[in-house]
Amino acid sequence: MLGWQDQGLVFDIAVHFGSLLAVVTYFRHDIKQISRDWSRSVVQRQSVGQSRLGWAVLWGTVPVGIAGLVLHDWVETSLRSNMVIAGTTIGFGLLLWYADKRGRHQRSEDSLNWKDVLIIGVAQAIALVPGTSRSGITITAALMLGLTRKAAARFSFLLSIPTIILAAGYQTLKISQAHLPVDLLFVSIGTAASAITAYVCIHLFLAVIERIGMFPFVLYRLLLGGTLIFATMSGVA
Repeated sequence: MLGWQDQGLVFDIAVHFGSLLAVVTYFRHDIKQISRDWSRSVVQRQSVGQSRLGWAVLWGTVPVGIAGLVLHDWVETSLRSNMVIAGTTIGFGLLLWYADKRGRHQRSEDSLNWKDVLIIGVAQAIALVPGTSRSGITITAALMLGLTRKAAARFSFLLSIPTIILAAGYQTLKISQAHLPVDLLFVSIGTAASAITAYVCIHLFLAVIERIGMFPFVLYRLLLGGTLIFATMSGVA
């Protein structure tokens, strides 16, 4: 919208890495416990503590990993128009509102079964389409499955960890093959800004989500989508 040049893959990775640092830092105690229980479950071949949640995160990442490998180049070249982004921003924003209104808000993330994980995982794969929002659509799917707002958000954030690692790894591979120049100051500022803002957003989101619901975020998406349509049709973007 501001007419700037594309920031390039290097900066994309910096932003991804910053958000990854924020999630890992915020959930560091949960990650430690889940990882320990998951490792014990592998050795003992039975569920241990929060190992089911660890398996849910891993299996929930499979659909987006497959879709990313198969569809990434097509998505990057064919679905990055302003109108596509505006449409998905508005459409999936309305779907989030519907899920928040109709969801039972009773289940915890520990109650997820393999069917739930598959549905949320497929929803995350759809987020490859620009404007969809990975966190938005996974929270939407979780709400439709009856999770509480906080449980849906928590699982969405945990699910982002392997997904961001895969995305950043894929982009790093492309950079290494293309031998792109790296501005360390530029990358460092991007990483720091992403990490700080993501950490603050996670903290505030989880603190108020049960009280305020999803409507403020739905409204934001409607306004953003409308602005993109107006800017595109008026020739601004």
